[in-house]
Order: sequence, then C-alpha cells, then structure tokens
Amino acid sequence: MRVQFWGTRGSIAKPGPGTVRYGGNTPCVQVTSAAGTIVVLDCGTGAHDLGQRLVKDRTGPLRGTILISHTHWDHIQGFPFFAPLFVPDSEWDIYAPRALGQSLRETLAGQMHHTYFPIPLERFAATVRYHDIVEGSFNVADIRVTAHHLHHPATTLGYRLEADGVSVVYACDHEQYSRRWAAIPGAMAGEDRRHIEFLSGADLVIHDAQYTTEEYPQKVGWGHSTIDYAIEVSRCAGAKRLALTHHDPMRDDDEIDRIVEKIRSNTKRKDSTMEIFAAADGQVVDLGPAKAGKRSGKTQKR
Repeated sequence: MRVQFWGTRGSIAKPGPGTVRYGGNTPCVQVTSAAGTIVVLDCGTGAHDLGQRLVKDRTGPLRGTILISHTHWDHIQGFPFFAPLFVPDSEWDIYAPRALGQSLRETLAGQMHHTYFPIPLERFAATVRYHDIVEGSFNVADIRVTAHHLHHPATTLGYRLEADGVSVVYACDHEQYSRRWAAIPGAMAGEDRRHIEFLSGADLVIHDAQYTTEEYPQKVGWGHSTIDYAIEVSRCAGAKRLALTHHDPMRDDDEIDRIVEKIRSNTKRKDSTMEIFAAADGQVVDLGPAKAGKRSGKTQKR
C-alpha cells in the first residue's frame, strides 16, 4: 500500500511561514492499494489538493471511498472542495460513524447549505453513496476495513486498513482514557488496553498527537492525545512505524523538529525498533511485506 499525507494539522488550517515544512492543511490521508483501490481518510482542507491531483491524473471515471472519522469541521472542511465529486461518471462511497440525530448525508448537506456555501450537495455530478456505520469490519474492494470507536467529544471512529500483506491504522481524534499510565509504567488497562489491541502489529500507525504532556492538564476533555501516549500505545501494540499527526495549530515547524529529535533520542536509549516521525503534508510512505520494520517513508513535493 501507498500512504500519502495531504493534511496533518489539527483543529484549524494554519498556513504561513512557520508551517512550510509540516504543512497547514487539516486532516486528509490517501491510501492506495497495489490493485489501485483508493481510500481517503478524512476530508479536511487537505482534500482540496488531493482532489485536484486525482482529477488531473485520471484516465477514466474516478472511483473511491472516503472514511470520515467524525464530522467536526476540521475533518470535513475540504469535502465541498473535493473535485472528484463534480466529475460525471465517477462513483464515491462515503462512510462515517452513525450518530444521534442527523444522518451523514444530512450533516454534509448542512455544511453546503446556501448560508455557508454556494453549491448544494445535490449538484454533485458523481454518484455518491452515504453510509452511516458502527464498529465492525467490511471490505472496500481488496482492502479490509475495521472501524473502532475512539475517545472524543463527538462519536468518532478509527480505521484499520489491511491489504497487500500490511496494515495501516488511522486513530484521529482520540484522547487517552486514563492518566494513570503516565505515572505508573505498564499501567495501561481497560479501554486504553482495547485501543492498543486495535493498533496491534500495525505496519503504520497514524495517531493523534496534538498535545505535549505538559500541555495536557489544561486540555483534558478536548478529545486529543498527548505525544507520549501515542508513543506508548503504539509501542505496546508492537507497531513498526508511528506517524504523529493532528499537529496543534500553535506548533510551528521548528518546535515539531525539536519534539521529534527529543523523542528519537529517548527511544534510542530504550532500544526501541519502532520508527517515529511527524507526518507532513505531501509525505509518502510505501508499505510492503518485504519492507516490514524498515524505513520506507519519503517526502516529495506536490
């Protein structure tokens, strides 16, 4: 599978000179299997660039799947600007967690109401199917998808994608259930242990890591992980690589660099084999069984 990051910023888009290297677009990740199946994880502002690329490179009708973790604005801001939805003869299936009240279609249509957006959802030229889902597994062509509840103020799902002998887990937005683990090594239990099981053995974990441990006491209940928690659950799960994402909008490139360097220094002292990096807009990671446990990520300019 090929994984490409199109948006790695959390909460609000943050363009500017301080976010040139890691990017300012809100969450959007493209996963493409060896057979060419396209799955888009979340539809933040990064979906605009992804959509433009897909339309530019297409050789026929575009078919794909969008898995939305939840419908907070930073995860659907790019949906009305996703160009493939306006391409005739294209087909897209959109999945999101079933919530109380409105259906997925009603929520997305509300975002495109004339009060907020000039073009209504009904103007899509593509065939679009909407799916309200709960925890469980289903197939998207050759990719096996498992949906798993995350800990966030809105009903939120993480997704595990398995194909081509590898697995990718997308866990964004998610807050640790207990703070005991930070004070007591090995204290992961209950729902945190269940979260670890969801990540188990993944070739790549893409995990919410918005806060530092020092920042978290002022952010309890906001629905996001600390960087240390993301590392610990991924390490306990035996993940091969960890991509830290949903970067705080107040964190610039230099600060992210310092955090990653500190993490890597600490990890080396613990003799960990897990590769850790901060995800960046435009970064590509190729995954294959022959590369398991080896660094295979590369950054390329769009």
